[in-house]
Amino acid sequence: MKIKVGDKLPSSELFYLDQSNDVKKIDILDLCKNKTIILGMPGAFTKTCSALHLPGYIKNYDLAIKKGISKIVCIAVNDPNVMKAWGENQNSETKIFMAGDPFLKFTKAIGAEVDKSEKGLGIRSNRYTMLVEDGEIKKLEEEKETATCELSGAENFLKSI
Repeated sequence: MKIKVGDKLPSSELFYLDQSNDVKKIDILDLCKNKTIILGMPGAFTKTCSALHLPGYIKNYDLAIKKGISKIVCIAVNDPNVMKAWGENQNSETKIFMAGDPFLKFTKAIGAEVDKSEKGLGIRSNRYTMLVEDGEIKKLEEEKETATCELSGAENFLKSI
């Protein structure tokens, strides 16, 4: 990743479905403004993200709140319909804000893109989790391989903040 601790997140639009299932856009900086957030978990319906990454943050939501986290944001290289369906499938309810980066604008801006064409996936996002305070990265954990979820997993990440 080209982004690192101490950097400000780049302005980038994300997409989500509101309560009426209307597509909405929001800038990542608006999600972070005056808040401490956890951001990451990129891979809707993928094996590792669906079995470990997203469920770990759902399960540890209360611990995150106790540690001063205002919001947990799940961003994946998927459209907002897929993100909503994945959130419903995982019972994320109101605990996780599910946002899509379908055009990879945010993913490429932070340098997290990875070519998974050989597996039929195209350009996707590497697995990462970051702690962001008012748009500034305070902690960043990136996995070396997208199939692993150690450093960026909820239990380890929350233990370290």
